[in-house]
Amino acid sequence: MSEQRQRVAVVGLGYVGLPLVREVIRAGHFCIGYDTSRIVRAGLESGTSHVDDVADEEVKQMLREGLTVSGDGSALADADVIVICVPTPLSPDGGPDLTAVEDAARTIARAMRPGQLIVLESTTYPGTTEEVLIPLLEAGGLRAGIDFNCAFSPERIDPGNTAFGLSNTPKVIGGLTDACTRRAVEFYGQFIDEIVTARGPREAEMTKLLENTYRHVNIALVNEMAQFCHELDIDLWDAIRCASTKPFGFQAFFPGPGVGGHCIPIDPNYLSHRVRTHLGHPFRFVELAQEINAGMPAYVARRAQDLLNEESKPVRGSRVALLGVTYKPDIADQRESPAVDLAQALINLGAIVGFHDPFVREWTVQGVPVRRYPSIESALEEPDIVILVQAHSAYDRDALGRSGALLLDTRGVLAGPTVHTL
Repeated sequence: MSEQRQRVAVVGLGYVGLPLVREVIRAGHFCIGYDTSRIVRAGLESGTSHVDDVADEEVKQMLREGLTVSGDGSALADADVIVICVPTPLSPDGGPDLTAVEDAARTIARAMRPGQLIVLESTTYPGTTEEVLIPLLEAGGLRAGIDFNCAFSPERIDPGNTAFGLSNTPKVIGGLTDACTRRAVEFYGQFIDEIVTARGPREAEMTKLLENTYRHVNIALVNEMAQFCHELDIDLWDAIRCASTKPFGFQAFFPGPGVGGHCIPIDPNYLSHRVRTHLGHPFRFVELAQEINAGMPAYVARRAQDLLNEESKPVRGSRVALLGVTYKPDIADQRESPAVDLAQALINLGAIVGFHDPFVREWTVQGVPVRRYPSIESALEEPDIVILVQAHSAYDRDALGRSGALLLDTRGVLAGPTVHTL
């Protein structure tokens, strides 16, 4: 089958699904892009991308090369391979909300035929593929590992990363059976450079959570260190620089105003929830890390309040500008950005909050529009204090440091007589 042009369906056309569609088409396959959102479908059909890492022209090229965008689940019956890339946000109780996965599985089950390969890429807790996905797929009478192949392969998309994309990031695959794994390896191996096989779906599911829990815990470590190093008059950024010269046994992590994005603030909670609900005890490292990282926006707000006090200005009524409100530099993605909690903490203290971001035209906090400074110059000149939340490359760091504005740098990238580092 690897030498034939296959029909591949990608369910969920977000930041994971759309780049996958691009690579599938580049590999020479037909592709059905399935999404329940009319807005997403209409945008793609008009050649417009809603994903930072996929350009409009790339969408137009996909359409020219055979991409079919659909909201009709019956179209999935034509696919040889179906890959599920739907979101798995947190539920109100702190566990994963698998509604989108379950809905996708039911939609697929109604259209399934023998011989298909079904792969789940959505991040979730270990056991989801076997305990949730497969029973729903088998509801139509076909049996996983016998009538159809099934595997889990965690997405490793890093939005905005220009060095590593889908094709040159190793792909972890864990099939329900050895045959399922081989089938998935055969598929992904056509457009991904390196394949890593896991023992099974649970190990593949655990891989993604391990990767992001590792980062979550280490970021929390340096965030807590940043707080007490400030009290002890220690330059933690310089200590990290020095420690980074050790050629073994150390990896640098950096403090910041909180954690954001689709992975680090969310994924470790899947594992913590799984441990609590199935084993009856807490995953203490994760829960402590979550407490520390979630508290960073409020800590940054207090630091801003202290700096204003030193200038004999109350925070109530003071104008505060936030520079960069996306969750990472040089992209427009605002998911789980700590800037929201930081803005709310400042507003609760009585501050008048505005923002500047070259990637964001409009921004709301708790449904209330926040004033956008029209230029970086106005964002530096008008406020009483400026907080660098996200260090976009569009910001001239030397110019910021020389601006004379009272500046709180949460990213450790600025220098100047009026710059204060987190």
